[in-house]
Amino acid sequence: MTEPFIRLHRLGKSFGPNVVLQDINLDIHPGEIIGILGENGAGKSTLLKLISGVYQPSTGTLEMGGKQYQELDPVTSRRLGIAMIPQEFNLVPTLRVYENVFLGQEVRKHGFLDRTTMRQKTREVMASLQSTLDPEAPISSLSVAEKQLVEVARVLVDDARVVILDEPTTVLTDPEVKVLFDVVRRLQATGVAVLFISHKLKEVKDLCHTVLILRDGQVVEQCATDDLDEESMARKMVGRELSQVFPEKQGQHGKVALEVRQLSLDSVLIDVNFTLHRGQILGLSGLVGSGRTEIAETIMGLRQKTSGQILINGEPCTIQSPEDAHRRNLAYLSEDRQGKGLVMSFNLIENITLLSLKRYIKGLIRPRAERRQAEHYQKALSIRTASLATEVGLLSGGNQQKVYLAKLLDIEPEILILDEPTRGIDVGTKHEFYRLIRGLASEGKAILVISSELEEIIGLCDQVLVVREGRIVADLRDERINEEDIMLYAAGARGASDVTEAGVALS
Repeated sequence: MTEPFIRLHRLGKSFGPNVVLQDINLDIHPGEIIGILGENGAGKSTLLKLISGVYQPSTGTLEMGGKQYQELDPVTSRRLGIAMIPQEFNLVPTLRVYENVFLGQEVRKHGFLDRTTMRQKTREVMASLQSTLDPEAPISSLSVAEKQLVEVARVLVDDARVVILDEPTTVLTDPEVKVLFDVVRRLQATGVAVLFISHKLKEVKDLCHTVLILRDGQVVEQCATDDLDEESMARKMVGRELSQVFPEKQGQHGKVALEVRQLSLDSVLIDVNFTLHRGQILGLSGLVGSGRTEIAETIMGLRQKTSGQILINGEPCTIQSPEDAHRRNLAYLSEDRQGKGLVMSFNLIENITLLSLKRYIKGLIRPRAERRQAEHYQKALSIRTASLATEVGLLSGGNQQKVYLAKLLDIEPEILILDEPTRGIDVGTKHEFYRLIRGLASEGKAILVISSELEEIIGLCDQVLVVREGRIVADLRDERINEEDIMLYAAGARGASDVTEAGVALS
């Protein structure tokens, strides 16, 4: 085997007295694809930030290209060929696609920016990703999945020797994942090493040569991927046996809490009809761009419907803003938790009480009441943090998601819309979330779940609506909630004649 390009020896990182990573030994060879696994908070992101120069190690050594680095910084790391696609996007929303793709590595001609070349190269890279995304499109107009493709494109135009992929598939459809994996294998064939972080164990099995499993900041397993099955990986990650993945479904539901009639949004949504009952978990499935998120945003007043009605507890209502929705006891967990859900520079208490702050004001804000409520949610949702005063941006993805859910629960909603609720969450924390969601339904809350993960939709939801091109094309229940039926409707392999059979009235 060739000499490793990166060698980590007894690498460790501490923040004050808090040790988050210790005694990490890892060799990264050219052309190797390494899967890095662990629960949220296990130290995966810290390890990646040490390699990419965001953090400096507290102990141990880090070598790149045979040279030892003590004070590696992001600029030096990038110059050495380390490229990272972060879990939370690092794009400038006010710039266009091609400007983000070439940010920091702009092409110049006679001293001036060569925008024509950058636009053309961006178009070529997007074509290799089987995307027709316009290089001139502003980042602020893109979906989460499209932003992910821009992050991938940034790496492809760079001369990378090591590519770090941190949860790159959480917002991609199965066909998009296949394209991404083809790109990764092409990079690997040219000698590029890839570090692949994912909570989707099947993806790790399919893509990676070796696997490194972290728990509580330490390596608990390092071996060939073929030596472990998915169940063994999960057990080593969490350090315990996992109970049934999905809680038992409920057969009985209460009164109708939310009814949507003939909801239309320009040409994006067309005559959407459905009902959501108390105690029910209703799933919305479909390919990215099908209109799933637009349905949620229109209900919440983030988009203004063209026509149709929204009824809550049988009464028609007008919702023109999220504040209107909150007053009607609706709450929405966005798929973009950092962009739309949480304030990263605020601490846990400030985030949890952000929507419900009026409850804690009697002339002045009552900090003790805020803290008591935050402590309640920290215990109830098992939020792992050293202190409630910790900035949310320093928490792991799973703990950020729990804080986001606590923020919504603190307004005491009766109807919850959860868009990609387990995005970027490890297998153990997913179990916790599924139990939490089912528990909320058992309390009588009406819950609408939007997810790109078919296993999640199938295992969690009592009823599934499939969305395609802005329409609900199938209403699946009982044994018809299966991967084959969902994908056939979502991809258009079953059309209008089949929709009637599925129980959806055609307009």
